[in-house]
Amino acid sequence: MGKVKLLDRMDRKYTFPSYRLEEVLKQLTDKYTMLDIDGFRTAHYETRYFDTPDYQMYIQHHNKKLNRYKVRFRTYLDTGIHYFEVKFKNNKGRTIKKRTLVNPVSFDISGDAEALLLKRSPYFKEQLQESLRVYYTRITLVSHNHHERVTIDTNLSYRIGDRVASFPNMVIAEVKQERHRSSHFIDVMKQARIHDISISKYCLGIATLVPNIKYNNFKIKLLHVKKLCSATA
Repeated sequence: MGKVKLLDRMDRKYTFPSYRLEEVLKQLTDKYTMLDIDGFRTAHYETRYFDTPDYQMYIQHHNKKLNRYKVRFRTYLDTGIHYFEVKFKNNKGRTIKKRTLVNPVSFDISGDAEALLLKRSPYFKEQLQESLRVYYTRITLVSHNHHERVTIDTNLSYRIGDRVASFPNMVIAEVKQERHRSSHFIDVMKQARIHDISISKYCLGIATLVPNIKYNNFKIKLLHVKKLCSATA
């Protein structure tokens, strides 16, 4: 994993119904290694996103603005490790992520977290508040040539206060590469007729749980998600 951190990378996302996951994984065994932590091949995540009270970061993504940010705390629930992260999508389509280990964690943007926020984003902590909690289970694959990492997320669920939503029948897979190059995983997706579609987990949660939020540009993707979640083998 140390060889494929890929904090500065190109991303490509795919979504498909969960009943197809086993079929996909069987075609990847010769080209990828699966991350194993103490005998466990799935990891459980909690991500707490922060945004302005008027959801400026969400709106910028909705409006297809490039050079945009996401700010979050990420917790690896199985190990109790916490990171504060600033994620930047530039106008060349690259994702650049900077993070700092937070221990102990209070989910307050202070200390090293505040320093990173000030250095890597245009925001001050006083502008931001917790906007969404996201939970999911992740499988991580690393290509044998170490040029690529693939994350496969399942059991996606959201919470804002007492409002909740879940998408248990959907898989979000993401190919992460230093630059676009040949990929066995992408070839498998093409053969399976699974098309790449960029769905932000953050934007999906906000569009689903925040009343009266603008979501016109996400309508096609939301319909796609609804169709996936109702799909059966």
